[in-house]
Amino acid sequence: MTEGIEKYEVIIGLETHIQLNTNTKIFCSCKADSWDDEPNTNICPVCSGLPGVLPVLNQAVVEKAVLLSHAMDADIPPVSFFDRKNYFYPDLPKGYQITQYDLSVGKGGGIDIPLEDGRVRHVRIHKLHVEEDAGKTRNERNRRLIDFNRCGVPLIEMVTEPDLRSPEEAAQYVIRLRQLVRWLGISEGDMEKGHLRADANVSIRPVGADYLNPKTEIKNLNTIDGLRTAVKAEVERQIAEMEAGGKIEQWTLSWDEQKGELKKMRSKETEADYRYFREPDLLPVVMDDVWRESILLDYPELPLERRARFMETYQLPVYDADVLTAERPLSDYFEAAVKAYGGEPKKISNWVMNDVMRMLNEQSLQPGELKLTPAYLAEIQSLLDARTINGTTAKKVMELVMERGQSPRRIVEAEGLGAVSDEGAIRAICERVVAANPAEVENYKNKPTLMGWFVGQVMRESRGKADAKTAQEILTQLLG
Repeated sequence: MTEGIEKYEVIIGLETHIQLNTNTKIFCSCKADSWDDEPNTNICPVCSGLPGVLPVLNQAVVEKAVLLSHAMDADIPPVSFFDRKNYFYPDLPKGYQITQYDLSVGKGGGIDIPLEDGRVRHVRIHKLHVEEDAGKTRNERNRRLIDFNRCGVPLIEMVTEPDLRSPEEAAQYVIRLRQLVRWLGISEGDMEKGHLRADANVSIRPVGADYLNPKTEIKNLNTIDGLRTAVKAEVERQIAEMEAGGKIEQWTLSWDEQKGELKKMRSKETEADYRYFREPDLLPVVMDDVWRESILLDYPELPLERRARFMETYQLPVYDADVLTAERPLSDYFEAAVKAYGGEPKKISNWVMNDVMRMLNEQSLQPGELKLTPAYLAEIQSLLDARTINGTTAKKVMELVMERGQSPRRIVEAEGLGAVSDEGAIRAICERVVAANPAEVENYKNKPTLMGWFVGQVMRESRGKADAKTAQEILTQLLG
């Protein structure tokens, strides 16, 4: 760790770009997602910037931006405008980007970020606006290759105030934002595919100071670990520079994730460099009450609200509530199972966090695609409560439900999987196990932990159907 770090406070603001999951691009009819397409095959005269074409706004882009603005508790003005942001990069064919500047679809608001130590960091939002993406440049064998497929892909850019205070807080902000956009259904949030990427503005100041020092910007961070590591490296670099008597230059930096190092790209631009002016080819966006209400008609309970409700209503631990509200489909599945069951929610939570999530991961399914419906999961737990089946059989029944899509009760009856709870039948099995293993019986006197082995033998002989608790009670009597 850099010497003198305790003398400085870290100041971080994030600019995040969220790719919206619309069917088409923001101003033309080309498909929005071209991840698997060959370079320069998903373009048209509009998104490739040919002379004489006119953009036509995709209504779904505005509606998704309104959903996120509402989630951020941002102001949604009745009228917003598009603007031209002028800069000249090879992957921007028009020589300008259509974006929003001073009158955007959302402004203000904020989001709460729960931290690992129990604190909550409130992060204010400076601006939330809609814009088009540029293309992609790649350097290869001393050549610059340009792919225009991403030109015109709809983005929301969201800019925070400088409210984050550590690399870990910055990482948690992006994790929560990714959770939110998926929850709202406005973006896939897949950072590997560029659906969510962040630029980090980083500065330091002496502890107790209330002013802001010059900042550097780290561009295009597209993994959580990359964000965390890059910001940490830049903080350490700035502290070392200040401790050596230097000063921080306002640079734009890139992060080489393979090498784990920062590189200078250019001096940081200012707003004046972009020469913003109103986009003459697009009308203002008029957000009347009727349109706004239709967008928010099915507005969902947000993840942090549901997390708090799960802890209060279902008495779930923080860990369970975090896991079960990470994704909305899993959260809906859990709650439907709890309502179908009517018993202790923690029992359902354990099944979902272990067996259900394992099935989802192994089979690459969404919760709604499982043959093990919430009602069937509740039925399995009810069979357990009634001691109709035991834990071992419950897992077997669960697998059979996934294969056949039949009700657990029907499978138990058809396969004869009901638990053996008759004490006389279990005692007979226990007696056979004890009689067949005299050496283990002798060892048990000095090693009581062998009880688990004896119970296992009884379960094996009963093909997993014996009631384990009853078996252990009988074995305790037989073994003295």
